[in-house]
This record gives sequence, structure tokens and C-alpha cells, in this order.
Amino acid sequence: MALNRDFIGRASAPSAPYEVSRVKIKEFASAIGDNNPIYRDREAALAAGHPDVIAPPTFPIVFSLGGGALLADPELGLNFAMVVHGEQRFEYRRPIHAGDELVTVSTVTDIRSVGRNEFITVKSDVTTVDGELVCTTYNTIVERGGAG
Repeated sequence: MALNRDFIGRASAPSAPYEVSRVKIKEFASAIGDNNPIYRDREAALAAGHPDVIAPPTFPIVFSLGGGALLADPELGLNFAMVVHGEQRFEYRRPIHAGDELVTVSTVTDIRSVGRNEFITVKSDVTTVDGELVCTTYNTIVERGGAG
């Protein structure tokens, strides 16, 4: 069944603040196999001009799909058993670093049918609790067979 196009333009409520810690950054860097010292060593990050260790560029995937509540809404009609990840990209204003407290607001920007599949794109603005835009993420997921 096709996804509900009325969700295009619908935004989530702001997420609870996510506190970025050195431990979480190090764990993520280890999980992706990136040994860059600016992700692990505060002195290396300071020497590179950062206020603390910074997160790898894909780190926001940990918390940024605040659109989860939107995607889980039964009125959307998304069958999670048939979902695969289609695309993910990040646009940065500045690196994420330890000590940041980040909030995410997600918006469904597109729903389209491609063959028998449904594609849904969610844009998530990641800001500090004070409202500074840090990055924007774009996530496209595919519901296989959803279009018919």
C-alpha cells in the first residue's frame, strides 16, 4: 500500500537533548574502525583547533533520526519489516564535539513511488539546545513492495 502523502511537510517535535560525550564519540569511532586521534584524544583535537574531541562525520546517525515517531505513526502506513536504508548524507556548519547538547527536529520532505517501492526522505536539523544549527541530515529509506 502506498505511503500517506499527507505526511510530506510534517515535522516531529524537538527531541530530548542528546549529550555528546567523549566516551560515546570514542565508542562510535571504534565501531566504524576509525582511529583518527581527534576522535579519541583531547590534546590531539585541541592541537587541530577544536574545543574538545570531535565526532566522526557520520556520528549523528546515533541520535538524529528523530523522525522515528513520524515513521512509526500508523497513519503513514510504513511497513518496517520491508524497510531498507537507501541513502544518508550530512551537511555540517561545524563539527560535533564532546560537551555538545543537541536537539533534533525531523521533517518528512518527500515520499515517492519508484516501481513497486516507496521512498521516504526525512530531513533532520540538529541544533544545540541554544538553537545553533550544527548539521542537517538527510535520510532516505525504502519500503520494498509498498507501492503495489
